[in-house]
Amino acid sequence: MKVLKFGGTSVGSAQRMKEVAKLITDGERKIVVLSAMSGTTNTLVEISDYLYKKNPEGANEIINKLEAKYKQVIDELYATEEYKQKGLEIVKSHFDYIRSFTKDLFTLFEEKVVLAQGELISTAMVNYYLQECGVKSVLLPALEFMRTDKNGEPDPVYIKDKLQVQVELHPDAEIFITQGFICRNAYGEIDNLQRGGSDYTASLIGAAVDASEIEIWTDIDGMHNNDPRIVEGTTPVRQLHFEEAAELAYFGAKILHPTCIQPAKYANIPVRLLNTMDPKAPGTLISNDTEKGKIKAVAAKDNITVIKIKSSRMLLAHGFLRKVFEIFESYQTSIDMICTSEVGVSVSIDNTKHINEILDDLKKYGTVTVDKDMCIVCVVGDLEWENVGFEAKTMDAMRNVPVRMISYGGSNYNISFLIRECDKKASLQALSQALFDSNK
Repeated sequence: MKVLKFGGTSVGSAQRMKEVAKLITDGERKIVVLSAMSGTTNTLVEISDYLYKKNPEGANEIINKLEAKYKQVIDELYATEEYKQKGLEIVKSHFDYIRSFTKDLFTLFEEKVVLAQGELISTAMVNYYLQECGVKSVLLPALEFMRTDKNGEPDPVYIKDKLQVQVELHPDAEIFITQGFICRNAYGEIDNLQRGGSDYTASLIGAAVDASEIEIWTDIDGMHNNDPRIVEGTTPVRQLHFEEAAELAYFGAKILHPTCIQPAKYANIPVRLLNTMDPKAPGTLISNDTEKGKIKAVAAKDNITVIKIKSSRMLLAHGFLRKVFEIFESYQTSIDMICTSEVGVSVSIDNTKHINEILDDLKKYGTVTVDKDMCIVCVVGDLEWENVGFEAKTMDAMRNVPVRMISYGGSNYNISFLIRECDKKASLQALSQALFDSNK
């Protein structure tokens, strides 16, 4: 069984819903995870904001506009009066429920209930459309099986047990439709998965049913071997290791949140990124397989700040780095890159919210200098240290670019260079020419 996930833009209109229906009705049994229609979650957040501010009139105005949009989609989606009526009834029931929150005290608990309505409506609408087309489609309520524990992390044992029960209730079903993003917490309250959203749901379901493959459908053409806005002639990357995909996700490939594919990685289930605009394209396959000796991509991350702490007290001393890292931890600021010497340490961060407080605390331990407007350029691929030559090739490509820091060896899948933002374009072009043009 496969698990397929479609995001908000893929179900953003009646026409897009019809196109999704064509993609999933190929005779194979599958579970399909859907997001809310594009724009819905943001509108529900806006409604919640009015309710927090005790402005029910403002909330009702937005609710009415959103409901009118859904009624229009219903009219365009269904061909028969029977299903148009079913669609209108489901939309009315959910919007009446949202309106009920304009009368009482509104808290974070109520907000999460309101935010869940988008996924509940979109899945009901697509399920009805499939049934109208004669497909044996069944709605699997995510709130019946998707649960987090007391730490807010998904409970895989509970998810597997409850999902199996739900699937076994419908032995003749061809397609199961379920909601992404939403779940219940350890106390039975409606909640959400936060990180990764619907992608995370698909990965958790895939692991729970031991899927043959998880397909993530978006309107973006997979991951590229470089930034097409800067380097001409880029091509989609067709195969990635999970670790390579995680590196690229951090460095700007916003298709997948690194956390959301962890369940698939641990269950050894391949994840395929596909394009709803070009469904025949092979996409990008992410798995635990490594293409030996191959560089896959170059990526960059802007808005990096570098902090250097120099102190003679660091020489032959123990505990110095712990004190430095504890300062960053106390301000919940993560470190991207780190380089050390006997008398100094340089770290890079992308969150400068508490930088003034961090600098004040660091000055207790040494002389502190700051470099702003920096950029991390990352080369991703099979970079095991035994693979001779890759480091030399990347270093040679960067020979005309001033490099502030280099990170290599922390992972088997990347080499990172810290440079000035103004040198990003030149470095990406140089690396692309050195690493990819010669392979053609």
